[in-house]
Amino acid sequence: MSEERFQSAYQEEEERLEQTLLEIKQQFESLQAIPVYRGSDFTEQVLEDNREQRRQRLKRAIREPYFGRMDIQEDAHQVTATPLYIGKQGVDAEETDLEQEGFPKNRVHYPMVIDWRAPVASMFYSFTGGEAPAVYEAPEGPISAHVHLKRNLVIRNEQLQRVVDTYNREQGEEHVTDEFLVYRLGENKDNRLRDIVSTIQAEQDIIIRSPKNKALFIQGVAGSGKTTVALHRLAFLLYQYQELIRAERMIIFAPNRMFLNYISEVLPELGVGNIQQRTFADWALQFAQLEDKIILASSFDDIERWYGSLDARPKDSTPATGRVKGSVAWKLQLDRFVDRWVEDAIPDVEFVPWEGAVLSQETISQWFNEEYRSYEPAKRILRVQARIQRWLEMELKKERSRTLLSEKKKKSSQKLKTYMKKWPKTEVTELYKQFLQEEDYSGLLPAKNRKQTVSDLKKAFLQHEDLASLVYLYIRLNGVESADRFDHIVIDEAQDFSPLQIALLDRLTKNHSFTILGDLSQGIHAYAGIEDWKEMMELFHPEECSYHALTRSYRSTMEIIHFANQVLKRGIKTALLAEPVFRSGQKVAVVHQHTKVEQWLMNEIQRHHESGYQTTAILTRTMQEAKEWHEQLQSSSVPVHLIQGKEQQYEGGISILPVYLSKGLEFDSVILLHVNESHYHLNPMEARLLYVGCTRALHQLTLLVDGTLSPLLAEVSDEWAEHVHA
Repeated sequence: MSEERFQSAYQEEEERLEQTLLEIKQQFESLQAIPVYRGSDFTEQVLEDNREQRRQRLKRAIREPYFGRMDIQEDAHQVTATPLYIGKQGVDAEETDLEQEGFPKNRVHYPMVIDWRAPVASMFYSFTGGEAPAVYEAPEGPISAHVHLKRNLVIRNEQLQRVVDTYNREQGEEHVTDEFLVYRLGENKDNRLRDIVSTIQAEQDIIIRSPKNKALFIQGVAGSGKTTVALHRLAFLLYQYQELIRAERMIIFAPNRMFLNYISEVLPELGVGNIQQRTFADWALQFAQLEDKIILASSFDDIERWYGSLDARPKDSTPATGRVKGSVAWKLQLDRFVDRWVEDAIPDVEFVPWEGAVLSQETISQWFNEEYRSYEPAKRILRVQARIQRWLEMELKKERSRTLLSEKKKKSSQKLKTYMKKWPKTEVTELYKQFLQEEDYSGLLPAKNRKQTVSDLKKAFLQHEDLASLVYLYIRLNGVESADRFDHIVIDEAQDFSPLQIALLDRLTKNHSFTILGDLSQGIHAYAGIEDWKEMMELFHPEECSYHALTRSYRSTMEIIHFANQVLKRGIKTALLAEPVFRSGQKVAVVHQHTKVEQWLMNEIQRHHESGYQTTAILTRTMQEAKEWHEQLQSSSVPVHLIQGKEQQYEGGISILPVYLSKGLEFDSVILLHVNESHYHLNPMEARLLYVGCTRALHQLTLLVDGTLSPLLAEVSDEWAEHVHA
């Protein structure tokens, strides 16, 4: 675009912005002038709720009313194309019709800003140029339109900051669509994940707008935006299916509470609230009513066992009991066990409270297996036991002698207690212990592992790898109340989940409505997670699920992505490699420093701090190293935060943490310490670990080698890395 045309476009957009802000502010002020209704009239309460939603929507729109413009022509007879402005929330303008004879003046609403989730707005994301018509799915069917202009706009605090045309048919211009994307990616990070609504790419938009009633499996490379895509998908589903689903009946499962805090501002920025955000452990303990019954091991016990010590770290051959306990085969054994348990639930004896009074085992069996068959097993048992109690009361009413009645009551009470003890216990920890003690069902595990788990349960102690089994048993015994069901479930970092967790959650969601996302190349929890998405997908019929691969990485520079890919290929030889967008930066710095490492690190921290980066991570191999370095760096003039995995929120700034806790986060710059032969061996587990560390960096990546270079870096090309000997 020439300078003259740019100035003309900029002036045009400034004028349009001024008009838009004037209309939005007038509407907002009108709503603010209406007193808030605090009475008990239901109709007025609903009206007030609608007004408050509009107030909040307009308040957000004032800051950034829209981010894009498309001029489209749906009808060939149109003289000019219609400009559509697209924003995070739709805003209607109001006009007054001319007064006609016999009719009062009418207020007419027309869209001033189109909600990004509206069908027509999908063209903004799917159209990449050319004169062929674009198509969007409207309620009445597919509609095609010719696009004359596609324009990206940056508005901050009511000020127009940037205008970029990615397509202009009139001028015969078709720019590289990455130009605006690269501009946005080049911005520095703070301590929160941000929405990507202005830069959603076509392959991401397909996932966001996918139908609700399917389990979507998303394999996304590091930096592909999969987490953000899933959050935008929630916002879209609430818009598209607003009559069918509610925000409070949706949930996001994330790996830890700090990560939940990190993503906490995306949905509110999109105008979405009340969606539940939990870790699986927190939810599971509450759902299965285990909070006051067991002590759950720290969520970092397992990962510390694998990564916490260089000397004690397991080899690849270490048995992963968590993989077994989370497998489909384990689920099938649990099902077999419960089915048999239900078959054997009724005591194989009749109930005789006193001589001459008999409730036959056949009658009790008929109650259990026929009359109460529609109830879940635990509820069936309670119903039958209550029925036995009522039968006994009826029998006692037949006795007319007070003396005999007193004797019968006393005798029958003891008989009833003895008989009820013959019924199986419905407490899930007891049931799980019984399951583990029967080799016919739990023989997938070595006897010593089963014995240890039983021993732990007797002390009311539970490992994380056993939590899903207890919850699954709870569901099989008690079923799921309607209040506990979800309209949609998002599972982030799902490569660290187990098939059993997916299976039990599927019993809580309607129509398999899932968004399941992760990256197998970042599967550092090999003791619990999956190795292939098929392990989970086989839980569903083919028509009930779909698979999507996001291969482009939008987080890091080309140099960082290519460097990380070579680490991954060296250790795993995988085909799941990231394709970077064309955003070039500095080469990865591989610094060989054998003396005065502490002084070098302090200088490096100061340099990163002065570079304008808002977030920097210093990544160590173990937690002990993170603590030791944090103590040494206390004398630094720049504050450094130690992250130990129990934090409720991420503070930003300069952080030091073990690399295994950095997964899911991203930083402007990353310094990886001790990338030597003793810290990172040539094996898949540690290749994934180093890959995770490298791909946390957006703009700058530095690796410190104090000793012999890690074999994972042996084949890294000089095209992407620069070796510095200090």
